[in-house]
Amino acid sequence: MSTGSKSRPLQKMFSEVPRRYDLINRLFTLRLDERWRRRAAEECLSAGAARILDLCTGTGDLAVRIALSAGTKASVFGVDFSIPMLEFARAKAAKARAAVAFSAGDAGELPFRDGIFNVIGIAFGFRNLTYRNPGRDRYLAEILRVLAPGGRFVIVESSQPRSKLFRALVHLYTRVGVSFIGGIVSGQGGAYQYLAHSAVNFHGPEELADLLRSAGFSRVEYRPLLGGVAAIHIAFKGDN
Repeated sequence: MSTGSKSRPLQKMFSEVPRRYDLINRLFTLRLDERWRRRAAEECLSAGAARILDLCTGTGDLAVRIALSAGTKASVFGVDFSIPMLEFARAKAAKARAAVAFSAGDAGELPFRDGIFNVIGIAFGFRNLTYRNPGRDRYLAEILRVLAPGGRFVIVESSQPRSKLFRALVHLYTRVGVSFIGGIVSGQGGAYQYLAHSAVNFHGPEELADLLRSAGFSRVEYRPLLGGVAAIHIAFKGDN
């Protein structure tokens, strides 16, 4: 799969936004994204995993949190296709004294052997891999390939509240706040228009669970966050 900017618009987009990426995340979630990542990190560590991958690590928030909590009990890796994002992630990990092995890689061709990870986590990157993305099935197959039998895939991602009124209010906030104001603050209007559009139109919990089961996961659990504004999904790879 080519990594050129013309064939990889998401790669180009995420290579242009890292300077203010964390700031905007904190601003528009009222810092709740930090709490949600902490919950995801707890889920990643709950089964005593020895090797954990933070897929689409971005600026490294989830990987650093996992590494600090795990100490020497787990080896933590982070992979992303954006070199500028990885530079921020490495600096963040060094400042926090968190042991994370970051590397550049494509989610459709991960640079790891089969079944190497007990847990794979992803924080607000799963939508980019699966929302109207022609590579979706390949990405899911790669996740299953590098995940050990009995392992878990922990996803923290935007979701769809079950309440129609609350969902409408969340969508309005997303369109106005994330798309318009986020574009102004970041200087990357197109990036935040995409992020808002994909969040508003992304799968609800049942659809996402169906997608994961159809990809080959044996079981999926759902944890709503803030009334379903976001959610943690935990997908399990069968032992066979």
